[in-house]
Amino acid sequence: MKWIRKDVFNLAIPILTEQLFVISLGMINTMMAGHIGKEAVSAIGMVDSINNIFIAFFSALAIGGMVVVAQFVGQGNIKKANATMKQALFSGLIITLLVTMLMFLFQGPIIASLFGTAEPEVISNAHTYLGITLLTYPLITIDLVANGLLRGAGDTKTPMKVSIFMNIINVCLTYTFINIFSMGIVGAALGIAIARVSGGIIILIVLLRGSKILKLTNIREFKFDKSLLKLIFGIGVPASVESLIFNGGKLITQIFIVNMGTIAIASNAIAGSVATMLNVPGNSLSIAATALVGKYMGRGETKEAENSLSYITVLSTVFLTVIALLFIPFAGNVVSLFTNNKEIIHLASTVLIVNSICIPLWSISFVLPSGLKGAGDVKYTLITTIIGMWLFRITLGYLLGVVLNFGLVGIWLGMVIDWVIRGSLYCIRFKKGKWKRNTVIKMTANS
Repeated sequence: MKWIRKDVFNLAIPILTEQLFVISLGMINTMMAGHIGKEAVSAIGMVDSINNIFIAFFSALAIGGMVVVAQFVGQGNIKKANATMKQALFSGLIITLLVTMLMFLFQGPIIASLFGTAEPEVISNAHTYLGITLLTYPLITIDLVANGLLRGAGDTKTPMKVSIFMNIINVCLTYTFINIFSMGIVGAALGIAIARVSGGIIILIVLLRGSKILKLTNIREFKFDKSLLKLIFGIGVPASVESLIFNGGKLITQIFIVNMGTIAIASNAIAGSVATMLNVPGNSLSIAATALVGKYMGRGETKEAENSLSYITVLSTVFLTVIALLFIPFAGNVVSLFTNNKEIIHLASTVLIVNSICIPLWSISFVLPSGLKGAGDVKYTLITTIIGMWLFRITLGYLLGVVLNFGLVGIWLGMVIDWVIRGSLYCIRFKKGKWKRNTVIKMTANS
């Protein structure tokens, strides 16, 4: 196996750069919130567990557009790729507007039912943070769908530039609102909200002006195309359901953590932020796997799709293992950047060490299914998510964390066992090769 593949690195490096900026600046925001107080960082962690469900749902919808565009581009059918872009953007925006309205109406009961046992100040902060950030859902969707479409067309540099710019705005505004104007949790929410609105507007302008392949034209003459929507949602709906099931399961484990107290909530939020940063190479290669496998499957080059997915999975495992080994000795030092609370530093460091020891398992449970989705094998990934999340992560997380009183460490151990189960099932699927027989878009004579 060649260790340097230009097609993979050319696609992945801009995504990696983008992810580094997005996650690192997100960590800075968490640090700033942490210095407002443990109630603020706990509230943000709780609300983000809700927001992330919808962000992941919108991202999953974007996968449908990404895969279809990638396969049309692979066939050389640029006209259909542009038509797909319109269908994905408009349908995604309509769905998001409905979700936003429902969330606005029911935000109070949702927080009360999920996190009612948290401290009153935490609950108050959660209401404030959610009330502001949920209004950005439509712009988040435009940003996520547009980025996915551009990546499907092979353009990873434009999403990188927009995301970097958006996150610089986020950090600058959040710092200004929190430290200069002393706006507390409101400042944290406004900083991220304004940044998301800016990112959505900028990426929309990019599509209107046109990239190398995609250009948004004739908006007023738009009509829904059932045949293209069927292709997009044929991938997007199972991916979205999978995302809802997965992140809904994570929300349930968040409820377990809320009942453990503010120290556990804050520790989990900080550990989650650091773990996401450590996993930037894995997440970047997951996105690259979807786009690259989609392109090769569109061309009918199933062997090349298989080789690419195998290479990306191994590459991700190597990167994550090296990063984890380098991180473990400094876990406590990194966590101390977020807070001065010794209990939080100890607990967050412990779960991060557990996460780092087991991180080599991550790639087979996330990178592999990302490639399978690029091939259109979304139903299998949906089934395995149900098995891993609901039969293992939630059940064992409750057993280890609550019943056996391992606390937050038990919740994270349940997560690792979920990785093992799903990763094993994906490896079996990959080796048997049935996923290569999927046909999202049939080859046409003029492709």
